[in-house]
Amino acid sequence: MTMNFNYIEYLTLDRITFITLNRPEKRNAFNEILVEELKQAFTQAEQDEHTKVIILKANGKVFSAGADLGYLQGLQKNSYQENLADSNNLKDLYQQIYTLKKVVIAQVEGHAIAGGCGLATVCDFTFAIPEAKFGYTEVKIGFVPAIVMVFLIRKIGEAKTKELLLTGKLISAAEAKEYGIINNTFIADKINSEVTSFALKLCEETSEQSLQITKEMIAKVQDMNYVQAFDYAAEMNAKGRGTSDCKAGITSFLNKEKINW
Repeated sequence: MTMNFNYIEYLTLDRITFITLNRPEKRNAFNEILVEELKQAFTQAEQDEHTKVIILKANGKVFSAGADLGYLQGLQKNSYQENLADSNNLKDLYQQIYTLKKVVIAQVEGHAIAGGCGLATVCDFTFAIPEAKFGYTEVKIGFVPAIVMVFLIRKIGEAKTKELLLTGKLISAAEAKEYGIINNTFIADKINSEVTSFALKLCEETSEQSLQITKEMIAKVQDMNYVQAFDYAAEMNAKGRGTSDCKAGITSFLNKEKINW
C-alpha cells in the first residue's frame, strides 16, 4: 500500500509501514506541511489493519535538522496565538507518536538535531549509525526545547535532561546510547537490514494487542501514585486476559504449538 505526499514517502510491506522524511535538500527540516503530513501518515498507519510496526527514517545525509530557516523567520511575525497554534501542531505530532497504538521505530542514518532529535526521542525504539550526531540545540539560538522536554525527562531522567537541554551540546551516537536516548548502533551497510529484522521479529513473535496495551500502560502509569498504579495494573491485567490474543496464546502454549502472530 502506498500514499502520496509532498515531503514524505509512505510504503507498507510485510506488516511494516515505512514513513520516510523526503526533504533531503532542506536536511529534512520541519515546516508546517511536513509536520501535518507526518500526522496524516501516522494516523493512516495506525488505522491500517495490515500495519503492525512502523519504521520512521529519512532520505539524504541528515535525519532531520529541526525547523528550517524560512519557517523560523516566519514565526517571528506571528502573534502569541499563532505561535501557540503552531506549537500545538508539533506537540500533537510528538504526542501522537508517543501514544500511537502501534510500535514506532526510528532509523537514524544522519544527524538528528533540535526538533529532529525530538522526533527520534518520542519513538519507542531508536537505532542509529555510529556517525550520527544528536542534540537539542534550541538554547543556542534563543529558543526553548519545550515540547521534547516532557518526553526526554521520562526517557532519561532529570539530571541527564538538564545536561543536554541546558548546554545544547551535540553528542555522538555512542554517547546517545549511554544516555538512553537510542537503543543501539549499526554500521551504515547493516542498519537497514538490522532494523527491518528487528521489526519483523516484533511482527512475528509478539501479540499486537499485547503491544498496544503495554505501550499504553507505560505512558499512563508514570503519572500515577503507587496505589493508583497498582489498581490500574490489576485492571489492565484482567483486561489483557480477556483479549483474543491472550486466549489464542495460552491455547497454543498449552498445546505446545507455535503461534503465528
